[in-house]
Amino acid sequence: MRGESRLEKVLQEGRFAVTAECGPPKGADPEAIRKKGKMLKGFVDSVNVTDNQTGVVRLSSLAACTLLIQEGLDPVLQMVTRDRNRIALQSDILGASALGIRNILCLSGDHQSFGNQPQAKGVFDIDSIQLVHLVRQMRDAGVILGGERLTEPPHLFVGAVENPFADPFSYRVLRLEKKVAAGAEFIQTQCIYNIVRFKEWMGQVGDRGIHEKVYILGGVTPLKSARMAEYMSKQVAGMDVPDEIIKRMKSVLADKQREEGIRIAVEAIEALKEMKGVRGVHIMAIDWEDVVSQLVEEAGLIPRPNV
Repeated sequence: MRGESRLEKVLQEGRFAVTAECGPPKGADPEAIRKKGKMLKGFVDSVNVTDNQTGVVRLSSLAACTLLIQEGLDPVLQMVTRDRNRIALQSDILGASALGIRNILCLSGDHQSFGNQPQAKGVFDIDSIQLVHLVRQMRDAGVILGGERLTEPPHLFVGAVENPFADPFSYRVLRLEKKVAAGAEFIQTQCIYNIVRFKEWMGQVGDRGIHEKVYILGGVTPLKSARMAEYMSKQVAGMDVPDEIIKRMKSVLADKQREEGIRIAVEAIEALKEMKGVRGVHIMAIDWEDVVSQLVEEAGLIPRPNV
């Protein structure tokens, strides 16, 4: 049953993986998620479903992943520790596996103060690194926290995230190493605009041999406008958008800025394809899922492999 994750198969076979992000709707309409899934099908290996991203109430990741399975896609369940204690986390891990979900991405989650429920109580019973360890313990040892044995372990390919650009820069590789030691099998990074700095980080990863222990997928987010580039540079913590990228976006007319943002994203993907230790890309087209097919085609990443 472990081999049922398409993402895991692609990576194990040494193929360059492509994943994309899919944001659930702010409502109970299943067609909204199915529509996004159909846009991505055939262009990516797996689809990440966010878990109430930015602290905004949305259709649950667990339900959305199940809908994507019905569309023939391989979903990646994102699970944050912000909203659940260890009982609920373990219960949802078992539920995800029972529903046929074969990938999980472990995160702490954006603080609730950023979302539409700022008065909500943050749980954070365990952190993201502990969640990675927990899933691996449930899967590999067949036990929950405390040692009680499961009647059937969950079958999940376990991932985590990393931001190579957050301060202090020297600590980022050490944090990655902790996540790999906890049991992370694949890593998806923050979106990459500063290729030079990311390459420096990958050099540190290579020096410690971490790239041989985990599959690293570089994050790519196409820019819609110069205004978006400036916002991400100044308002989003841990984001590194070089001045030359902002100037490049400003250098074209407003109605051509999306095209320029796509070109920048394709160039980033092409650079990542050639970078030692990078095993794939994770495309985060924020509320712009229909652009993923164009990015994948222009970057020469189709057809996707049959596994």
